[in-house]
Amino acid sequence: MIEEVEKQPRQLTGSAIVSVEFEVYGQVQGVYFTKYCRDRCLELGLSGWVKNSKKGTILGKMQGEKRYVEQMISWLSKTGSPGCRIERCDLSNLEYLRRLEFRGFTIRF
Repeated sequence: MIEEVEKQPRQLTGSAIVSVEFEVYGQVQGVYFTKYCRDRCLELGLSGWVKNSKKGTILGKMQGEKRYVEQMISWLSKTGSPGCRIERCDLSNLEYLRRLEFRGFTIRF
């Protein structure tokens, strides 16, 4: 089941479009981390998905303008949702894209 939020990605201004996968470690489940992550990504105009993993981490993939992805990486690494304790955020599969592969940002279950 996927919880969808219909919001169009922000109009791209010609800056680099990137895609990156992330995994956040620490006390990040049971503190609405996925909801806050989705809401923050939508505010930044990013597309992709986020979910809880079976091993207690948060997994996701986000795409959008590089500057907004970088802001979100900082949020995932340092801020997170209220009550969470982030140990680290691992990034993988960073790539440059011609266009977004996802529409909107979803929470996957």
